[in-house]
Amino acid sequence: MKFRVERDALADAVAWTAKSLPSRPSVPVLAGVLLRVNDGSLQVSGFDYEVSSQVTLEVHADADGAALVSGRLLAEITKALPSKPVEVAAVGSHVEITCGSARFTLPTMPVEDYPSLPQMPETAGTVDAKAFAEAVSQVAIAAGRDDTLPILTGVRIEIEGNTLALLATDRYRLAVREIEWNADDPDMSMAALVPARTLADTAKTLGPLGGQVTIALARGGTGEGMIGFAGGTRRTTSRLLDGDFPKVRSLRPDTHSAQARVAVSALTEVVKRVSLVAERATPVRLRFSEDGLVVEAGSTEDARASEALDCTFTGEPLTIAFNHQYLLDGLNALDGPFAVFSFTDPKKPAIIVPAAEDGQISSGYWYLIMPVRIGG
Repeated sequence: MKFRVERDALADAVAWTAKSLPSRPSVPVLAGVLLRVNDGSLQVSGFDYEVSSQVTLEVHADADGAALVSGRLLAEITKALPSKPVEVAAVGSHVEITCGSARFTLPTMPVEDYPSLPQMPETAGTVDAKAFAEAVSQVAIAAGRDDTLPILTGVRIEIEGNTLALLATDRYRLAVREIEWNADDPDMSMAALVPARTLADTAKTLGPLGGQVTIALARGGTGEGMIGFAGGTRRTTSRLLDGDFPKVRSLRPDTHSAQARVAVSALTEVVKRVSLVAERATPVRLRFSEDGLVVEAGSTEDARASEALDCTFTGEPLTIAFNHQYLLDGLNALDGPFAVFSFTDPKKPAIIVPAAEDGQISSGYWYLIMPVRIGG
């Protein structure tokens, strides 16, 4: 194997592939990145039996072949190389990397011990890459991080015809986003539970590429499901999480007793300032009335802070408390200049949706946040 390629293209491909490699692989070869050259194309692949990643690059090939080297080490080296063409050659049990006057020699692992990457499942449809990346980022923030509750560490993808919905919850907040997409079958009705971290990394990478992202879904038995994403020259597959995702849509109330509209940027800055006196688990209190909004944190024995800001409020005055980081996550995910809060009771979940300058509420995204009980 011997080829030449531009440094930036190689570094980007290796970095993306290596990012999904396990830090503590069950067998050493799973820490490797497979470089395979065939007919002027280089495939950079990684696989850990759960997630596979593959990038295809056009290269100047002098000899076809394959080599398996440490993914993280190769990523660090290619990132540090000068901005010059890179020449890579397999020589015996090593790979030699030359870039300008820099030269590295890496040991290889046996290619024959590396598992075959799974095939892409059956194509289900395509979606705008930028819209998909934005939707995933809005929802993935609410996914759980407790591996003892694996179902909640995923993002549920629901497909109903040409509508694609993303849902995630960690029991303390819930995020839902619906977008239009191009289903191969307009009568399609499917659901899949994808690990949130894998989905977020994939969408973040494919989004800037523009164009369309192809979504492929295997329709096998329980626990054997697989999902695939492809955009540009990149493709990735992931095993689906097994289990029944909670029926969370019913948590959104049909009515509200009070509603507030406040500028997202202003509220975000106020919450950040006021929460400086709050411990990590200490909530911030929001006091809504016709006179506006007051955000408070701290107690009589500890440091305290409060700040007022303008808001439009209808309903009886109320005080509600939230985990300040969960509140900030929700505000940061909104795709409008205003946040509209809907309340039924200070002890029940609040709904936050984005709104435009003219007050028009977007129905595509909503964020539910559980209140924290406070005395009084």
